[in-house]
Amino acid sequence: MTITLASAARLLTRHGLLREIIRDGVWTLDPSGLGDDIECSSITYDTRKVTEGALLCCKGRFKAEYLHGIDGQGLAAYVAETDFSAETKAVGLIVNDVRRAMSLLSAEFYGRPQDELTVIGITGTKGKTTTAYFTQAILNAASDGKCALFSSVDNCLDGHTYVESDLTTPESMDAFRMMREAADNGMKYLVMEVSSQAYKVERVYGLTFDVGAFLNISPDHISPIEHPTFEDYLYCKRQIVRNSRRLVLGADCAHADLIRQDAAAAEVPVTTFALRNDGADETAAQSADLVATRASADHSAYRMTAEGAALGTLSLSLDGDFNYANAAAALAIAQAAGVDVTDAKVLQAMEPVRIAGRMEQFHDPQSDTIAIVDYAHNYASVTALLDFVDERFGSRDPRITLVTGSAGNKAYDRRKEIVEAAQNRIANFIFTAEDTDTEPFIDICMEMQGYITNDAVTSTVISDRSTAIMNAIYDARAHKDRFNVLLIIGKGNERWIKDRNKHVPFEGDDHVVERMFA
Repeated sequence: MTITLASAARLLTRHGLLREIIRDGVWTLDPSGLGDDIECSSITYDTRKVTEGALLCCKGRFKAEYLHGIDGQGLAAYVAETDFSAETKAVGLIVNDVRRAMSLLSAEFYGRPQDELTVIGITGTKGKTTTAYFTQAILNAASDGKCALFSSVDNCLDGHTYVESDLTTPESMDAFRMMREAADNGMKYLVMEVSSQAYKVERVYGLTFDVGAFLNISPDHISPIEHPTFEDYLYCKRQIVRNSRRLVLGADCAHADLIRQDAAAAEVPVTTFALRNDGADETAAQSADLVATRASADHSAYRMTAEGAALGTLSLSLDGDFNYANAAAALAIAQAAGVDVTDAKVLQAMEPVRIAGRMEQFHDPQSDTIAIVDYAHNYASVTALLDFVDERFGSRDPRITLVTGSAGNKAYDRRKEIVEAAQNRIANFIFTAEDTDTEPFIDICMEMQGYITNDAVTSTVISDRSTAIMNAIYDARAHKDRFNVLLIIGKGNERWIKDRNKHVPFEGDDHVVERMFA
C-alpha cells in the first residue's frame, strides 16, 4: 500500500488533472525530478493525521491555516486546487479537481482493491439499503460468507461484523481503504449504496461497478447544498449507468427510457425487475426479466420468476410489498453478478433478513396499538408506508398517528411533501426533532405544521423526540376504543440526533417504543 510522488504525478497527468508540480519554488510538469524513490507512507484528508511521509488531499473548505506547523509533522506532499507553498515546504501537486484526484490516488495507494472484488453499486430514491442487505445475503450464501457491505446503516468488511456507518457512500479515500481491508479479509464481493451526492462530489470517481442497479427515482435531496433541481438529482444518479459493466433497472422506474438510452450509449447490457400484484396479468409479468408476483391474499408471499422460469415462492421477514420489489432487484443483481438464482438457497437467504429501523413492528400489551419504526423520510417512502398500512390494516379502520420531522439545512421540499403525503390519510401529526446542522428543531416543526391544509387532522409540536414518541403512545392508549397505528419515521434505529453540527446521543426510536411497551 504505497505510492510515490512521481507515480502520483504521472497518474494525475494521465487523467488530465495535474496543473503543475511545485517544489522548492520551481513550477514544472516534469515528475522525473521527484524521483520514484520518494514513497508516501500514508494518505489522508485530515491534517491532524499527517505523519512522516504523508500525502495530504486538501478537499472541501480547506484553509491555509490548517497547514501551520505541518512541516514538523513530516508532510511529503499535498494535493490541492490552490498553491500553499507559502505555508509548507512540501511538494505541491496542483490539480483541477481535488476530489477526483483524491479518488484516483486513494485507489492506487491501496493497491486498487476494486480489481480483487466483484463490486456492486445500488442507487435509487428509496430501497437502496434493503436491496443492499438482500443482495449481501444472497452473495454470502453463494460464496460462504464472502460479501462485504457499505450501507447507510452499517458497513461490513468481513461478511458478518457490522459497524454503524457515517455516510450512505463513504468518502473515496475511506471507501478504498475499506475495500482493501475487505479484500485482505478474503471477501469476493462488495455491495455498496451509491447516493446522488457520491457522484455530485466525486466519491466514486474512477470506480467502475461490475453491476450497477438503478431502482427508482422521485424528487428528493433538492436544496442549495445538495441538488438545485430534480434534473440535477436525476443526472447525478444516472452517472452509475456509464460507470457500470452491467445495469439492473426497475422496469417501472420513472424516466426508464432515458436511463435505457444512457445504457445503450455506453453499450451497457440491461436486466430489468418488477413487482406485479396481479398474478393473472401475464402480459405485465413478462414486462421484466425478473418479476415478483403476489402469491397470497395477505401479501405474505410472492412468486419469483426469472425470464419466465419459476424460482419459487418467497416469504420475507421484512413486511411491505415494496420490500418484495427490493428482493426482486437483489435477485436480478445477483444473477447479473453470475450467481445461479435457481438455487433454492438464494431465496432462502433473503427470508430471515431484518434491518434495524426498517419496518420494525411493535405491539402494545396495554392497548390495541401497533407502532412501526421506519426510515421513511420523503414523499415516496411515506406514501409507500401508508399504502402498506392501508393494505394490511385498512379493514380495521385504524387511527393513524405520524411522528415525523425533517432534516435541517437541506431537502427543504421534504417538509411540505411529507405533510402532503400523509394529511388526508392520518388522524394526527406529531412533529419533532430530526437531524439538522444549524436550523432549530422547533422552526422546522412549525414550518411543517404550517403546511397542513386538512382541518380534520390534528397536530402537535414536541421538539424533544423521546417525549414526542411517548406522547404518541399515551395518546393511543387514551383512544382504546380504536385500533391505533403509530408511524415513527425518519431516524430508524439511529442512536444520535445531529444538532448544530454535533451528534447528540439519543435513545433511539425503537428503544423508546420497546421501553414503553415493555
